[in-house]
Amino acid sequence: MSENRPMTVLGHLVELRGRLIKAILALIITTLVSLLFTPRFLKLLTAPMGDNLPQAIGPTETIVIYFKVALIGGLVLAMPVIVYQLISFLVPGLYPQERRYLYVIVPAASFLFALGVAFAHYVMLPAAIPFLLGFMGDIIRQQWTIEKYMSLVTGLLFWVGVIFETPLVIAFLAYLGVVSPGMLWKNFRYAIVGIAVIAAVATPTPDPINMALLMLPLVLLYLLSILLALFVYRRRETVTGTASDE
Repeated sequence: MSENRPMTVLGHLVELRGRLIKAILALIITTLVSLLFTPRFLKLLTAPMGDNLPQAIGPTETIVIYFKVALIGGLVLAMPVIVYQLISFLVPGLYPQERRYLYVIVPAASFLFALGVAFAHYVMLPAAIPFLLGFMGDIIRQQWTIEKYMSLVTGLLFWVGVIFETPLVIAFLAYLGVVSPGMLWKNFRYAIVGIAVIAAVATPTPDPINMALLMLPLVLLYLLSILLALFVYRRRETVTGTASDE
């Protein structure tokens, strides 16, 4: 893309098409690779169930779940490419000296997403699944289907991974001048309330323990967001001031 001349609408559409094609090709390749490891992924995802293995009640249910897990694995593996293509398209107005930050943002976004997925799997699920299995266990015998279980697990892993991207989102908003570090710190109490609401919605159980398990890292991520916003905000003012002087 030209750094000096603005692109036409057609030029933007052509670039968008090219970046979508690259993202889709990356997803196809990583999904094919993920197919080789899907049995291991399934064992890992069903591990929190212990001996209470979920059931398949339809003739094609296991096949559908198999390819669904492969696609999700491919999406996770392709995330760095997808994030890079998205950022490269949405932020064409970066100054040349700032473009190097793309090489930091892409691995950072991938790391935070993977960290969120790992947190959901290794911390939240081991606490949530036994609670759900034992809830009213003396009255109701629970027999979960693999489809319902995988929908619960994959949904939780995905959305917690997305939530862990919060620092980068806030840093981007700080770069645009939408928020400032002072604003974020001043509204810290309101942020805690918002985090509590997000934790209550994202947590699959109604107990306060699982809610607190998610709230703690979200509060830490918000504090990290303030630090990143402070860094980006100062860099933005420095770069803008330098560009104005030139």
